[in-house]
Amino acid sequence: MANILSVENLTHHYGDVRLFDHLNFGLEEGDKAALIARNGTGKTTLLNILAGLFQADGGNVTIRNGIKVGYLTQEPSYPDGLTVKEAVFSGENELVDLVRKYESALEANDQPEISQLIEKMDALNAWDYETRVKQILNQLNITQLSQPVEQLSGGQLKRVALAAVLVEEPDFLILDEPTNHLDLDMVDWLEEFLSRNRATLLMVTHDRFFLDRVCNTIFEMDNESLYRYHGNYTYFLEKRDERIEQRNQEIERARNLLRKEQDWMNRMPQARATKAKYRIDAFYDLKDVAGQKTEEASMSLDIQSARLGSKVLHLDAVSKSFDGNLLVDAFSHKFVKGERIGILGKNGTGKSTLLNMLTGTLQPDSGEIDLGETVVFGYYRQEGIQLDENKKVIEVISEIAEVIYTGNGGSMNAAQFLRYFLFTNEMHYVLVSKLSGGEKKRLYLMTVLMKNPNFLILDEPTNDLDIFTLGVLEEYLALFGGCVLVVSHDRYFLDRVVDQLFVFEGGGQIKAFPGNYTQYQEYLKKQEKPAPVKEKKAMVEKPKKASDKPRRLTFKEKQEFEMLEKRIAELEDEKVELENSLNSGSLAPDALVAASNRLGELLKDLDQSENRWIELSEWA
Repeated sequence: MANILSVENLTHHYGDVRLFDHLNFGLEEGDKAALIARNGTGKTTLLNILAGLFQADGGNVTIRNGIKVGYLTQEPSYPDGLTVKEAVFSGENELVDLVRKYESALEANDQPEISQLIEKMDALNAWDYETRVKQILNQLNITQLSQPVEQLSGGQLKRVALAAVLVEEPDFLILDEPTNHLDLDMVDWLEEFLSRNRATLLMVTHDRFFLDRVCNTIFEMDNESLYRYHGNYTYFLEKRDERIEQRNQEIERARNLLRKEQDWMNRMPQARATKAKYRIDAFYDLKDVAGQKTEEASMSLDIQSARLGSKVLHLDAVSKSFDGNLLVDAFSHKFVKGERIGILGKNGTGKSTLLNMLTGTLQPDSGEIDLGETVVFGYYRQEGIQLDENKKVIEVISEIAEVIYTGNGGSMNAAQFLRYFLFTNEMHYVLVSKLSGGEKKRLYLMTVLMKNPNFLILDEPTNDLDIFTLGVLEEYLALFGGCVLVVSHDRYFLDRVVDQLFVFEGGGQIKAFPGNYTQYQEYLKKQEKPAPVKEKKAMVEKPKKASDKPRRLTFKEKQEFEMLEKRIAELEDEKVELENSLNSGSLAPDALVAASNRLGELLKDLDQSENRWIELSEWA
């Protein structure tokens, strides 16, 4: 495999903080890699340097000549006045430019221009490309191409930016939190798209299902260094534990040896001055190793929650509409202490509307909401709160409360509480404007939990939080004694936290399901017909025209039709085996690459076979 990216001795500081020191790594053509680290350790900074937006303090970044790079930033922005279409087709690619002109001509119904462009589309074989572009736009629900970008929400803007990167069809994709603001159907589509795409991939994401199913390489940034794991997320967790255990053992051995060397240093001043300079140098090296911490800093959430009485929250036939659009239709539920409920549904189906009615921000059009007297809401909103960028971190906390009470009956002051959430003493007096996106989210989470809620409402809490913080938050929610209501597209998080679901199906319909995300997916599969290929036929079958003459399969076509059914079944079985192998983390690097390449070929073969099956099935 040819080398795509080479990074040598990369070093960078943020003010007085050194983010990484002499990093060395590379990517081969076809690698699917993810970068994992705690918030504030420089993940986004590293991506910006690789994409050429930032200049590193030292070291070199080399991308092979002729390689086209596509970069999705964490918080994309476009100048006001630009339309969605102009933002999506903003690249310099010849095909992109041609499709942009063709779409504009269609919109203006400029027939002479359309005729000329059709000839160019034919000459460049651009029709397949246009089809791929439209698939990307449809899957990401980008339909209002003439809408100005300044009217878009943050989530809509992220999807537009993602589409703009994907339609360029780059050789090297750099993606910073690509699943943020995507609903679950979009995440599933993007997961499959990136798995099948031949582009080399480097991304930052907190979505652990996504990592497991897409990536074959994990980079971990820790203590200014980079560690590489040849496998998916599950493999990374196993090998990371081994690395930490080995490091702890080395530190412990160094501490034992240091005691002997310290005694020698104390007893032999002449040797220190003359004969054993090498041993003195070794002593100070040993002291550096022994001075490291053997346990990683961890965030243990043990925040006191207010007492929750027997009556929590009752919804009786609650309905809500906006501009004639029914979002919640006669929904009833009686919340009880200890419930952990996840909310699923496409964007715009009413999820946030329900949350706002529960907390009293919105009033229902009909029905009743009966709130218990002891309920204390803790509402973590998707859009967060507007933290004062000019305030210091400790001021944000101390202005809410000087004393925070813990679950074991103790208390903490603001500084102790910040340390509890992994904000070191040095960060207490840092301005909020200097924090990373993830650190701001962690600070916001603190402001929600420190009010001792007994009913937690979390709207997309996983966006921008690092994987390690998410793991601790999951542990906390599992032990939380009150009620938890979570909106999230993070499938792993939902599996860990919730035991039932509210599924927003559209048209105001909300279905309750007793189980987590994976159990719900298994339930849906059982509801499907036993012949999924024929079901696919029903989805795409076109209505026959009255003038169409009835047609029968020829003998040869009938044989081909029967062979295709067997072929599709065989390909499906091989696909499952390959995916299991890739997710096992047990494959050697060469075998991993071969399996990944074979999966791409197999999926293409499967698509062609299914399309031919559908074509023949119309006359079967």
